[in-house]
Amino acid sequence: MAAHEYDVIIVGSGAGGGMATLQLANAGLRVALVEAGAYYDPADEAQRTQLRNPWESPRRGASTARRPFGDYNSCIGGWELDGEPYTQKGDTEFMWWRGRMLGGRTNHWGRIALRFGPLDFKRKDSDGLGDNWPIGYEDVKPYYDKVDKLVGVFGSNEGLYNDPDGFFLPAPKPRLHELYYIKGARKVNVPVIPARKSMLTKRINAERGVCYYCGQCSRACSIHADFSSGTVLVFPALRGGQVDLYTNCMVREVTTDAAGKATGVSYINKEDRQEYRLEGRSIVLAASACSSARILLNSRSAAHENGLGNSSDHVGRYLHDSTGASRAAFIPALMDRDIYNEDGVGGMHVYTPWWLENENLDFSRGYHLEIGGGMSMPSYGFGFAANQYNEFLGARVGGYGNELRDDIRRFYGSRLSIACRGESVPQYNNRCELDPTVVDEWGIPVLRFDYKWTQNEINQARHMQDAMEELLEASGGVLLGSKPGADRDYGLTKPGEIIHEVGTSRMGSDSATSVTNQFGQLHDTKNVFVVDAGTFVSQADKNPTWTIMALAWRTSDYIIEQMQQQNL
Repeated sequence: MAAHEYDVIIVGSGAGGGMATLQLANAGLRVALVEAGAYYDPADEAQRTQLRNPWESPRRGASTARRPFGDYNSCIGGWELDGEPYTQKGDTEFMWWRGRMLGGRTNHWGRIALRFGPLDFKRKDSDGLGDNWPIGYEDVKPYYDKVDKLVGVFGSNEGLYNDPDGFFLPAPKPRLHELYYIKGARKVNVPVIPARKSMLTKRINAERGVCYYCGQCSRACSIHADFSSGTVLVFPALRGGQVDLYTNCMVREVTTDAAGKATGVSYINKEDRQEYRLEGRSIVLAASACSSARILLNSRSAAHENGLGNSSDHVGRYLHDSTGASRAAFIPALMDRDIYNEDGVGGMHVYTPWWLENENLDFSRGYHLEIGGGMSMPSYGFGFAANQYNEFLGARVGGYGNELRDDIRRFYGSRLSIACRGESVPQYNNRCELDPTVVDEWGIPVLRFDYKWTQNEINQARHMQDAMEELLEASGGVLLGSKPGADRDYGLTKPGEIIHEVGTSRMGSDSATSVTNQFGQLHDTKNVFVVDAGTFVSQADKNPTWTIMALAWRTSDYIIEQMQQQNL
C-alpha cells in the first residue's frame, strides 16, 4: 500500500473522529486522520494555558476573535474565523463554532458527560413530534459502558429511568454555594444529584493524571485528567504506528469514481495553500454536524449531482441546537467570607436533571439545570459588577482603587447562577446549505444557515425563567438583572450559541427521509460513514459528546466487521 492509500480516512479529530481513530487503528487498519486545525498538546509548555496568570497575556486574559471565551480558553477556534465566513438567510442569527485544532471542540466543552435515556431515542412516541431514532437505548448502552470505562466520568448511580446510571468515578463534594442551591431546590421539590463530568477523580491508567481541582478545565489539562479527544484518544492511537496525522488540512470534498463509490478526499494544505488528495477504502466524516454536511454537499459528481449522500435532499436539514437561558442571583448570606480554596473541578459539582417528564406543560421535551458560582479563580475576568450588589445594599456605587478591592473581597463567592440546557424539536426547514456565491479563503463554498426557533422553544424558555427565579429565591438569593420577557423570547439563546448542533445527516431506516443507516453509513454510498452529531435524529436535553463517542465506537465496530466480510 502506498503512503497515500489507507484503509480508512477520518476527517476531524474531535469526539467522534478521535474515537473512530483509536478503535480502527487498534483493529490493525491503516488510518489517515485529517484535521483542519493545528497540532495541540496542553502539556506542551509552549501551548499551555492552564495556571497562567492574567498578566502573562498581553490582553490580561480578555476575549479575542479567536478565543471568544477568553485569551486563556484552550480552544483556539470560535464563532468567527478569519477567512472562513458563513452566511445567514433572511433574519437567521445562527452562531457556528469551529474548533480548528487537534481534538476539535472537545478542547472547549464543559465535560458534562450525560447518556441519552430510553425516552430520548423515542420522543415521537411520547409527544408525536419529529421522528424516533431507528435504534434504542439498549443498542447504545454497551458502548456507553465502554466509553465510561475507557475515558472516565464521575457521578453517582441514582436509578433515574431517563438519566441512566453508568460506571462512575467518585463525585466531588458540593461547594458552599451548591449547598445553598441544594437547600433551595429541596424547598420547591426540585431534584439535585451529583454532576456527571469527564474528569478523573481517581486514576484509571498510567498515562493520565488525577484532577487536583484547579478549576481550569476550560484551559485544558496539562496532566490529561480531563477528557479531550486529542490527549485521550488521538495520542494513544498515534503511538500504535497505524495512524498518519495531517494537520492544518482543510478537506474540500470526498472524491468518487464513475460509479459513485468514494475513493478518498481532496484537501487544501493551509501552510502551502496547495490542494492534495488521499486515497482510501472507506471515508469517515467527523468534522462536526455542519462541517461534515458542508463536505457532503460540496462532493458533487455525475453520480451525486445534489451532493454525496443527498439523493433525499436531507443533508443539512433538521439542523437543531440545544435551547438555553440563564439567570444569576446575589446571596447576601455568602458575603464577607473567609477566602479559601474551593475551586473544585471546572464547573458544577451538582446539577438538576429534567424533573417534569409527565407534567402537562405548554411545550414538549425538557431541560436540565447547570449550577455555577463560588470562589473559583476567575477564568476570564471577575465575572460580575460589584455595583449591582452595592445597589441592593444601598451602599456607594462606582468606587475604584482600594474601595473597589474591598468590594471585591466582600462579595467574592456570593454569586449563584443557573444555566438551562434544553431539547428543541427538529424542524425540516431548519438547515445549513451551500451559499451559491460566497467561498472561503481556500475557495470552498461556505455554509448558509436558515434557522428559526418555534413557539415550543420560546415557551420552554419562559418556563426556564420561572423555574430559575423560584430556585434562586428559594436559595436565599437576590435576583440580578431584569427577567427577560416575550420581547426577548424570555432570554432564549440564539441557535448555535450552546454549540450542540446536531441532525444534518440524520440516521433512519428510510433512505427517502434520512441520510445514513443506524451505523452512520450513507444510504447512497456504502463506504462513507458519519460519526459526529450529524446523525442524531433528536438532541435530548443532554450534552451530545458522550453519545457521539458511543455511536462512533459502535460504527467503528461495524466498519471492522464489514471489512472482515469484504463488504468494504
